[in-house]
Amino acid sequence: MTTRIVTAARDIEAPAGRIFELIADPARQPEWDGNANLASADPGQRVQAAGDVFVMTITTGDRRENHVVEFEEGRLIAWKPSEVGKDTPGHLWRWELEPLGPALTRVTHTYDWTGLTDERRVPRAEANTSDKLLASIDRLAGLAQT
Repeated sequence: MTTRIVTAARDIEAPAGRIFELIADPARQPEWDGNANLASADPGQRVQAAGDVFVMTITTGDRRENHVVEFEEGRLIAWKPSEVGKDTPGHLWRWELEPLGPALTRVTHTYDWTGLTDERRVPRAEANTSDKLLASIDRLAGLAQT
């Protein structure tokens, strides 16, 4: 049976606030995307609250809306992507940051597709392994630690 919730975690030697800024600013997300799926995002879309929507261009050239469903400044952000102007198909990306000290943060990245309603997306969802999530965390660490 396929696991529909995939998680990876790592401690990063950087303050939670610095890491969170890299995640909450969509224009920075292509720099740390371990799936090599994100191409760009217009600047000025920094997420501020649940209910925000930011738009990304993926590597195919298609644009995706990302509907923020969970948000706690500096600690938690989660969104559900969708095609522009359409309902979300039910998969969710979540980032949780737990400060372990002033310059040490546990970062947990989760891909949850338990609510995925579009069967055409299942092969792509299955390809999002914990190794790919960890690749995003590792790239994020490289940016945050500089």
